[in-house]
Amino acid sequence: MKGSCSMPLLENKDDRWFEDYAAGQTYEFGPVVMEEAEILDFGRRFDPQPFHTDPAIGAASPFGGLAASGWHVCAVMMRLLVDGLISRTASLGSPGMDQIRWVKPVRPGDVLRCRITITSARLSQSRPDRGIISMDIAVLN
Repeated sequence: MKGSCSMPLLENKDDRWFEDYAAGQTYEFGPVVMEEAEILDFGRRFDPQPFHTDPAIGAASPFGGLAASGWHVCAVMMRLLVDGLISRTASLGSPGMDQIRWVKPVRPGDVLRCRITITSARLSQSRPDRGIISMDIAVLN
């Protein structure tokens, strides 16, 4: 999985701390090729709707073909985020997400990349020894 960014990344992402993030920084990571076998495996294990698990049923569905689970796409995004940006040394987890939208089916052979834009970096009000970094994340096909 390759990556690039509009701001220079530190040579070792684990040298990155709260102070190294600022609103407006944009990073891109990828590409990841979505393989049919992985789409089928994820669908069968975690989201067994037939258009995720059977190419023939997917072809007859409103999607017009086998479609990756949106949760699979989120898992790919998370992998790119962790591999490319999140410091194992400094990360304390996430308070959650505000919104997820799946606007277009992802199919076998599609090539995904992830664009992350830091929207804010602020100290926590309840725990001022910690920072909260907010970001917009788009998975692009």
